[in-house]
Amino acid sequence: MGALSKLGSGCLLPTVQHSLEQVWQLLLICLVCRLLWRLGLPPFLKHLSTVAGGFYTLYLFFELHMVWVVLLSLLCYLVLFLCRHSSSRVPFLSITILIYLLLVELHMMDTTTWHKMRGSQMVVAMKAVSLAFDLDKGIVEKFPSPVEFMGYIYFVGTVIFGPWISFNSYMDAVESRKLVSLKLELSQLCLVISNCIVPYLFPYFISVFGDKLLRKWLQAYENTLSFHFSNYFVSYLGEMSTTLAGAGFTEEKDNLKWDLTIAKPLNVEFPRSMVEVVTSWNLPMSRWLNTCMKALIYGSFTAIILTYTASTLLHMTWISVVCLMDCAFICVLVLRKRLSVILNACVLSKRCPSDCKHRYKKVLYIFYFVLPFQILQCFFFYYFILIFKS
Repeated sequence: MGALSKLGSGCLLPTVQHSLEQVWQLLLICLVCRLLWRLGLPPFLKHLSTVAGGFYTLYLFFELHMVWVVLLSLLCYLVLFLCRHSSSRVPFLSITILIYLLLVELHMMDTTTWHKMRGSQMVVAMKAVSLAFDLDKGIVEKFPSPVEFMGYIYFVGTVIFGPWISFNSYMDAVESRKLVSLKLELSQLCLVISNCIVPYLFPYFISVFGDKLLRKWLQAYENTLSFHFSNYFVSYLGEMSTTLAGAGFTEEKDNLKWDLTIAKPLNVEFPRSMVEVVTSWNLPMSRWLNTCMKALIYGSFTAIILTYTASTLLHMTWISVVCLMDCAFICVLVLRKRLSVILNACVLSKRCPSDCKHRYKKVLYIFYFVLPFQILQCFFFYYFILIFKS
């Protein structure tokens, strides 16, 4: 009991308290913007309010370093404006963003600060590129005004923790729908598991087993689990802030469904394949890549390589380069595709649809073919986390 009380007073309570101190102002600003939009303000004032809220939020988290995010957003709008009569905005904008991110990371900002701001920079880049794509394809018919563009970029619900949302989703959000329940308790639970529970429990298991090799694997799994739950913490916070600000829903006829999901923890912890892992790790980013890359016409191998290259360039760290490109080559292995043909069974990397043509769908022996691949994913988990920790 003494150890448990020490864990509660020494880690659990300080962790939750520090987390709430960091995010309560963000959540309050999201709520204030949402309430302002429900007052029936003119569209110009709605966009202006979310720009103001986004600027204030960026200052809370990054202080004067927020200028780098602002410069990137201004640069993106300038390129889009200069190319407004072109039908090839995406290549020009993508090259501009890549050059800017390389210059900032390598020459203008220290590594620690860059890592703190990398998420916001990624969200700005993804939003700008997706808007360029939508303009090229005619999904967004009218070129946005400066205040509409900045409102989208600095949308207070996504400017810090993400996720990426489309321009049309932002325009729907400012219409302001009814409030929904949040996921504050889930985000705090994931943070507590990452910072307190895992570091508290695993040393006991590691000390029990005397085998050195087993200890190394347990230590690797400890690092993996802690890293995963820190990502789930950020994911649930992103879902909460985005939903509180009014985005993250789908509408079918008169039915409004708040169904924003950033990560699927069960699919990550118990994956069918690495394809499922990288998809479930960040679902909005996966959708963004699938929507904007449109590379499948070049074949699955080229599509996967181009998709992971784009993700690597967005992350802009050498460690991420190693991990993401490794994921790419793991995902292009064709063994499971060949097995599905030979066995006529559902053993593909992705779960088959209910109407697939395989003869064997849920029989027991399929489990024995899938299980070795799932065990293999654990090895890759440990490998990637050890790279991040090195």
